[in-house]
Amino acid sequence: MFSLDELQRTPALLKLDLYCRGMRILSSCDDPADSGRGVLRTRAGLGSGLEIILPHGLWTNVPVTEAFARSSPYALDRRGDQYLLTRHGEVVAPVQLSPRPTWYDRVTRSGKKMTRVGTLQGTYLAIYPAKVCDYWLQKPEKVNCHFCSVGLNLGVDDDTVKSVDEVMEVVHAARAESQITYVDFNTGHYDGDTYLDLLEPYITRIKAETGLLIGVQTPPHPDLRRYDRLREMGVNRVSFCFEIYDRELFKEVCPGKHAQYGMDRYLDAIRYCAGLTARGPRGEPWVVNGEIIAGLEPPESSIRAINWVTSVGAVPTVCVFRPLAGTDYAKKSPPAPEPLVPVFRRLYEACMEAGLPIGCAPNIHVSLVMLPEECADFSDKTFRLQRLKLGLIKRALAWHLGRRMRKKGRGHRAQGRGQG
Repeated sequence: MFSLDELQRTPALLKLDLYCRGMRILSSCDDPADSGRGVLRTRAGLGSGLEIILPHGLWTNVPVTEAFARSSPYALDRRGDQYLLTRHGEVVAPVQLSPRPTWYDRVTRSGKKMTRVGTLQGTYLAIYPAKVCDYWLQKPEKVNCHFCSVGLNLGVDDDTVKSVDEVMEVVHAARAESQITYVDFNTGHYDGDTYLDLLEPYITRIKAETGLLIGVQTPPHPDLRRYDRLREMGVNRVSFCFEIYDRELFKEVCPGKHAQYGMDRYLDAIRYCAGLTARGPRGEPWVVNGEIIAGLEPPESSIRAINWVTSVGAVPTVCVFRPLAGTDYAKKSPPAPEPLVPVFRRLYEACMEAGLPIGCAPNIHVSLVMLPEECADFSDKTFRLQRLKLGLIKRALAWHLGRRMRKKGRGHRAQGRGQG
């Protein structure tokens, strides 16, 4: 177990430890008027928990409803106006609940609660725009990924159908009140490979009316030229979740993905999209992610995945497995945090060695994963020149994006007054 001093000196270590051990919520925190965003199953397959902000501005989504969290050494306590994270009763750090925006309690013009259309994950807006992944519906036996909870979320906390107008209402509310800079769409597998067709109308409207950054996470489309089109439309991120790098474990953990696509389709899509960086519209940044889950395969295999993804010019996204209630893997144990430290150390170092643009997008804090730049304290390497370069890119992107969004915002407001 990490020492108290280690946890206090290294917030990233605390974030990792909380992913693996969860947290209890003490009765002192029962005030319903001050519960942050509450405990809400997210659209992500590995999301379910309470979002809090750790020291140094690290956002995290902490497991609290799962069985393993009930015996966690960590607890959230409230003393006066302050929330404290404790371990075995000893204070680790003061924390904040993620702020609940007022639009969370509003409805769209169609009468739908806005949080059933989209929710904040950290500081970005996440939207699952369509029906559940077809792997959950396959008969005689569903073939969904065994860790995934998406099929438990849609229709419960989330509507299965969202019109473009409904999504735009939520996007504008989140931009105005939560100052979002990024909207992320994710879908599952649909027969006929219709997921990109479904997303394009949303992308077109958001770009035209707001200029926000947009990300897309879907299965790999069989026609790779479709990603050239996304790039031309101004999409800024595409992500492919192959989850497990060990091919035998991939077949076991992700039976639908293995049968429908196979791992090579995912890897080919990552490699292809990473080659589109210089071929898009001027002023539109482009990042490609290959997503894996640490804790479902040996750490050495996760490190091999990180090395492969960065070798083709993409940025790895590394989730930490949590056995979510109701999923096929609900009774599995969460991973021990100590063996994962080398994985996240390698995540940071591999990205920096490859000169990848990590930590450059403005006002994006992610609660569901450890970002590569958050893992810098795991490494004793300095990367001085690369850090200087990233700082310059970040300032330039913030200026450019801020200017564009202000211009789009003025145009949208003028158009709204004209229509009124």
